[in-house]
Amino acid sequence: MDHRRAAIARMSSGLLILPTLLRAQSPEQQRSGSNGLSKPILFNTPEADKILESLQIYPSDNAWNRDVSAWPLHPNSANIVASIGREKPLRGNADMGFVLIPPDQKRIPVRITDYPDESDRGPYPVPENMPIEGWPASFKDDPKLKGLTLDDVQRDKAKLGGDRHAIVVDPSRRMLYEFYSARKTSAGWEAAQASIFDLKSNRLRPDGWTSTDAAGLPIFPSIVRHDELMRGKITHALRVTVKTSRRAYIHPATHFASPNNDPNLPRMGERIRLRRDFDTTRFSASVRVVLDALKSYGMLVADNGIDWALSIAPDERIPPMHEELRRVKGSDFEVVEAPR
Repeated sequence: MDHRRAAIARMSSGLLILPTLLRAQSPEQQRSGSNGLSKPILFNTPEADKILESLQIYPSDNAWNRDVSAWPLHPNSANIVASIGREKPLRGNADMGFVLIPPDQKRIPVRITDYPDESDRGPYPVPENMPIEGWPASFKDDPKLKGLTLDDVQRDKAKLGGDRHAIVVDPSRRMLYEFYSARKTSAGWEAAQASIFDLKSNRLRPDGWTSTDAAGLPIFPSIVRHDELMRGKITHALRVTVKTSRRAYIHPATHFASPNNDPNLPRMGERIRLRRDFDTTRFSASVRVVLDALKSYGMLVADNGIDWALSIAPDERIPPMHEELRRVKGSDFEVVEAPR
């Protein structure tokens, strides 16, 4: 997460069998889809798919859920796209996993090391099987790392470093807990930053506050998930990173991560849409789902990193999409803005 102040200075799984529901669910249970959840389950399971199918992630009018297919072009769209890279390819990162927890998950302290003043207070409902960014698919696909256990990854036994995002979702309460640079130690869990989001509300983080992403945004609502690909539809914006951003942010972002005031650079929270005339028929079914979402909901600039990189759950069940996505270039995108 090179978007933090230090970077600015440098630049200037267990399974659960869900019981049969014997009575009508309440509206809240229907939105959470979590009736019967009694222990933490990882995202890459059929049980998690079932819960996620019914989980309402933010209200329908939330920025993440807004259809932007008819939004007007930003007047500086061409220059902003060029600054990211017209010829650079779209990328798919199998990075952001998460764990679903029951409502009575034990809360524990997490030591916040770097951003206590811009972190939400604990204790936090962190389960033993909280995955670290990239687990498991990215590790199992690497011959040098495939022998690592989840505990090894949680403790960074291989000393890989990196952003080490960790995400915990309470579907019963519709609450989200996200951690940056999370690590298990002999003294317990620690993280550089911790953010809590209420998925029932449109409330943003305080103005000027970061989150586990540079933009002050949540990560979980943006992830390309297996259950969505199987249903054939993604109904939310995606998350995208860019190498160089501007010292500015726009709703729903709350934080910038750059010393650069060049107006041709994207702001944190910038909404970018796949051109409506882009032909998706030559792509596989799973990739078409992603591309259709980029036409309807677009993507939000959320962090500094690889240009044009989307976050895909590191789920072994998701077919490889990276090479197909690379056939989409920066020139196929346009920056849009909310109608006035």
